[in-house]
Amino acid sequence: MNIRIFDDLDTLYTEAAGFFADLSEKSIREKGRFTVALSGGSSPKAIFQLLATEEYAGRIQWDKIYFFWVDERWVSLNDEKSNAKMTFETLLDKVPVPEDHIFPMYKDNILPEKYAQEYESCIRNVLGEEGIFDFILLGMGDDGHTASLFPGEEILNEKEKWVDAYYLKPQEMYRITLTAPIINKAENILAVAFGESKKHALNEILNGEYNPELYPMQLIEKKENFLFFTDHQAMGK
Repeated sequence: MNIRIFDDLDTLYTEAAGFFADLSEKSIREKGRFTVALSGGSSPKAIFQLLATEEYAGRIQWDKIYFFWVDERWVSLNDEKSNAKMTFETLLDKVPVPEDHIFPMYKDNILPEKYAQEYESCIRNVLGEEGIFDFILLGMGDDGHTASLFPGEEILNEKEKWVDAYYLKPQEMYRITLTAPIINKAENILAVAFGESKKHALNEILNGEYNPELYPMQLIEKKENFLFFTDHQAMGK
């Protein structure tokens, strides 16, 4: 894992947007396309808004990018809680991405567990049987969760499925998510977490005993391709 600590969030967001743009250029040059899975939340929103500006949008070949999501609340794409809705409003509606290159993690008139199977098949159709994304963007909650991998949930033990859906009782709603096995396959992972509220969980993830049942971010393997952007408050420095 490579950790970068930033003095201010504007610089963090700028570096993250630049990282996305650079990776897209490299992947498209080498493979002819760029496959990504995106997260929701305030940090990705700020990054997406930057990517939609001419400084970044003008250098990215949007027609060669395939967009998936890391996780989603099982709500309509018109719902304010939808990660996909936020991504469309801040980025995808502003850049020329082909409609058939966008794969929202929600579908009407289907059970979430059934759509998880369908979504996994879709990933296999685009990425192949190895299921290796070029880039995955993660966030981290104050409790150490990432994607919809929440503390104490059975999904943390998943070893085979790439996508799963389940009812999260504390939130009284279904969630659908990529699982740790497919996240760990990715060629590049960027996690963004900052602020005083993240300090305890981040310290446990970086320095504590391995206990992913309590701190699910520990399921993400600390390999060289795992980049973590944070700030001095979250690091306690």
